[in-house]
Amino acid sequence: MGKFAEQQELQKENKEKQKIGREKLGSFFYDLAKIVFTTMVAGSIVTMVSGQPKLALWWLLTFGMGVTYVFAQIGNNIIKR
Repeated sequence: MGKFAEQQELQKENKEKQKIGREKLGSFFYDLAKIVFTTMVAGSIVTMVSGQPKLALWWLLTFGMGVTYVFAQIGNNIIKR
């Protein structure tokens, strides 16, 4: 096997490693989005249903939705790259 073929094989392996790394990093941001949604958004909704809704809960709900969207977009952009 020639030197050129070995370099091609190494490049192929590096590309595969980078692809797997991007997928894992994107998956990490998707998981962060799920955690933020569960804790902030679902938690705020449960609190609102069980008691008197307060302005702070609405801000928390809105902030949770925004952060969830941002993390999901980051994960999507990393995976599509």
